[in-house]
Amino acid sequence: MAVNAQAKPAEFKFESETHDFGKIALNKPVTFDFKYTNVGEEPLIISKAEASCGCTVPKYTTTPIKKGESGVISVTFNAAAGPSPFSKAVTISSNAKTPIKVLYIKGETVAATSK
Repeated sequence: MAVNAQAKPAEFKFESETHDFGKIALNKPVTFDFKYTNVGEEPLIISKAEASCGCTVPKYTTTPIKKGESGVISVTFNAAAGPSPFSKAVTISSNAKTPIKVLYIKGETVAATSK
């Protein structure tokens, strides 16, 4: 007789959890796509994505991600102050085994060059 095994909960597997934009110009938005796969058995559902400041805007796949399928969390950063180094966090809330996941972007803002 088979024993009822509980399904493995949803779980993120990111290609990368940190992105370095390098040097970027002020007031020129830049975007990076954090790609992930659900390596759990249950569908993965993101309930919220929050940035550490208003200069960073996350957008994410809102439909459930089934086992083995992939999704994207796009993070856009627009620096209005600088020049200076920056480091920002995006906190992801989901139904995954690890329900809170933090992604990071960093770089350095530089004054826009005039041509």
